[in-house]
Amino acid sequence: MKQVLGDRRTITLLLAPALTIYTLVILVPVIWSFGYTFFEGNAITGFEFVGLHNLQMLFTDGSVREALSFTVRFAIVLTIVQVTLGYALALLYVFVLRRASNLVRTLAFFPIVLPTVAVGLLFRQLFESAPRVGPVNSLLNLLGIQSVDWFGSSTSAFWVLILMESWRSMGFYAILLYAGLVDVPEETLEAARLDGATGIRLVRHIVIPLSWPVLLSAIIFSINGTLKIFDSVLALTNGGPGSSTTPLTMYMFQTSFSYGKYGYGSSIAFLLTVVCLSVTLFIFRSARRDLTKA
Repeated sequence: MKQVLGDRRTITLLLAPALTIYTLVILVPVIWSFGYTFFEGNAITGFEFVGLHNLQMLFTDGSVREALSFTVRFAIVLTIVQVTLGYALALLYVFVLRRASNLVRTLAFFPIVLPTVAVGLLFRQLFESAPRVGPVNSLLNLLGIQSVDWFGSSTSAFWVLILMESWRSMGFYAILLYAGLVDVPEETLEAARLDGATGIRLVRHIVIPLSWPVLLSAIIFSINGTLKIFDSVLALTNGGPGSSTTPLTMYMFQTSFSYGKYGYGSSIAFLLTVVCLSVTLFIFRSARRDLTKA
């Protein structure tokens, strides 16, 4: 085995298929899309070289600022909520339910396998106010509270989106973080308990530091996924009311395929890529700084 893995030709031969597919499916479209940022037009009207004009428009377009603001706010809030709930569920699996957690894990994980459109339609019906009153507003009416137009206000639509995505994804992050918690040595936990560390103190000073690599991976995975959200918003609010819940991905889609501005749409995609890379680097550097202080 060592002779095989030590041969550069063999390694190249083994990696060549995967690298070829990755290049064709990922790298080539990325480079192609970036090239569009220097042009204006579409496949029907033709393309015209405009240099940095599309990138300059990003700084003056109010719709881009609104979409970027919503995207960042949504990503930060949803990442905090889904990772926190996922970690709480993982702690429940490991320290409370233990072997009896299989059923709960299955039920909590189930929403992630449902089609996003189906989940969006479900929550649309739950929070409906007209022409029919949904279960949520029906409950409010029973309590003597008037029905709320959940999708008529940017604030309420934002929080319904957060609720839907949290319910849909927290089971996935629970399983991801559960994999890190089961690797925490039982001997270390017993030693901490003998020293008087129980409950929140045990979790804060022992469990979280030992599961930090998996927790950091979950945070990065979550923040990048939420920054690129598209289908959930499309299914639930379609970017409304107005454009108050329109993320960068949806604005990019509308610009490129509804308005036929491939170049400007590619510029918005480039902006989103820069935001994702910047956030990931910031998290990595912050984590390194914390580890250095520790």
